[in-house]
Amino acid sequence: QVQLVESGGGLVQAGGSLRLSCAASGLPSGYGMGWFRQAPGKEREFVAGISYSSSSAYYVDSVKGRFTISKDNAKNTVYLQMNSLKPEDTAVYYCNARSRYVPMDSIGPYWGQGTQVTVSS
Repeated sequence: QVQLVESGGGLVQAGGSLRLSCAASGLPSGYGMGWFRQAPGKEREFVAGISYSSSSAYYVDSVKGRFTISKDNAKNTVYLQMNSLKPEDTAVYYCNARSRYVPMDSIGPYWGQGTQVTVSS
């Protein structure tokens, strides 16, 4: 059974940093990973994605220069380093796994349960 488990969320002041982790198990071969987020009353949106081989990454414009996605294949874990956090980054962050043959911001079939990130002003 495929499982994605996020961790690392919490409460942080504006300008601070958090590092999210997503540990994957049972994934079929050849999947890339990504992060999405959803704030109350808003649709879930793409944040960052990384290819299966970690050769490329893609970010939504609002987080470019502040967030960095990375993946450790040996540990089956994807990370999201979030710096210079803003109140508008407040959301539940979800890990997602997708086929490497679809665009970087595509929605894959496997989701984690989410981790809450709250940024105060």
